Amino acid sequence: MKDKEEPKDNEKDKKDPIKIILADDDKDDQHLFKEALEHTYIPTELTTKNNGQDLMDALHDPTIPNPDVIFLDINMPGKNGKECLEEIKEDEELKDIPTVMYTTSTSEQDINETYQKGANLYVPKPYSFSSIITILKSIFTLKWKQLFTKPDKKDFVLSEETVNVKKH
Repeated sequence: MKDKEEPKDNEKDKKDPIKIILADDDKDDQHLFKEALEHTYIPTELTTKNNGQDLMDALHDPTIPNPDVIFLDINMPGKNGKECLEEIKEDEELKDIPTVMYTTSTSEQDINETYQKGANLYVPKPYSFSSIITILKSIFTLKWKQLFTKPDKKDFVLSEETVNVKKH
């Protein structure tokens, strides 16, 4: 059984970096995510996995601490993001880890399916670097508490447009 540290009152201790796993088969997207994360100035530890099977292997490895949050691409070879999401949410040890779908897909079917399977947030990959930074800042500040609950459907998708609309 893995040690699982629950954030106090659903907030991270400011001293501890947020442990993140990003599962994405696109190396360029991994790099942009990492760079954007650094520009948020939020203390984080990022681990990347190139596919769903590598992610699940890491999550089931008792020598690796569970992350605080998982970012999961849908379209990956082998085990895709939806399959990983389903496996994560059915596993007693993993089901409470917030899972953010981070994908190029804006399909209503993908959004609805991942919502029903228990994802905590759905983020269509932004096109600009500054938008990635803005969205990540929003997730780790304004949306952090939401990640620990089942969101209302209206708050499930976080995109460039919704972040900009909510700012004004």
